[in-house]
Amino acid sequence: MNHQEIDQLAKAWIVDAADRPANPRVQAIVLRLVADLCKAMEDLDIQPSEFWKGVEFLTNAGKNNELGLLTPGLGLERFMDIRADEAEARAGIEGGTPRTIEGPLYVAGAPESQGFARLDDGSESDQAEVLFMQGTVFDADGKPLPGAKVEVWHANLLGNYSFFDSSQSHFNLRRTIITDARGGYGFQTIMPKGYGCPPGGSTATLLDHLGRHGQRPAHIHFFVSAPGQRKLTTQINIDGDEYLWDDFAFASREGLVPPVTRVDDPAAIAARGQDKPFASIDFDFRLHREVAEAPPAQVERQRAAA
Repeated sequence: MNHQEIDQLAKAWIVDAADRPANPRVQAIVLRLVADLCKAMEDLDIQPSEFWKGVEFLTNAGKNNELGLLTPGLGLERFMDIRADEAEARAGIEGGTPRTIEGPLYVAGAPESQGFARLDDGSESDQAEVLFMQGTVFDADGKPLPGAKVEVWHANLLGNYSFFDSSQSHFNLRRTIITDARGGYGFQTIMPKGYGCPPGGSTATLLDHLGRHGQRPAHIHFFVSAPGQRKLTTQINIDGDEYLWDDFAFASREGLVPPVTRVDDPAAIAARGQDKPFASIDFDFRLHREVAEAPPAQVERQRAAA
């Protein structure tokens, strides 16, 4: 069949077959996806056994709760960020802290602190490098934003996240920090490690067929929000990581790799209440005011909740 014939057939199945009012947006999306899939089946001569193997793969990925991991691994989450950047540029919004992917491992309800928080529960202190990170949240005019909300989460030394890893304490390496009167935030944590997709899982299996690795560089996730400002979804990567610019999720971006300072001065160590050298990262967040012409910055999706 040619593409025109396939379009007519898909329309007969999705549009003409409706016997009651349909949701026009859902109908338009399903029509396009079904037609495009049929065209791919025709153009690539996809055989029934191959098709059902694909259905089996998606079924297992859903059972394994890996569809949220597969989405960034195929570049789809990065593509949504590209489109969001383009939409903001058309609305006159440019600059500020770059956005990048959320990933599938956020958990709502992390304990809230004013100005400063310690993220880790101390269970890996003997093996980990202590990290302090601090900065200011600014608006688009460079004015500090007191009372802004900085939600932060990252993996432990094994690349695992609390709640998804039952061996960790609740909300380990997760906090919500409210900026102080000067718009400042800060936290103490452990230096995160990079990690890979679950071995033998759906995502790793597909990436293997594609000749790709499933590794991510060490990184720290953030949601940053304030009244009247567009919510920022971003993450910083740890400079020097082997996979810094080879992230399987395509989330590395210029402007999100701050320098890491190693502090070994005894006075500075004591001032932080530490007994050994530590790492420090300075990073400011710059938000944009909300404008009616721009699409919503708040992404509605199902997320885990404590």
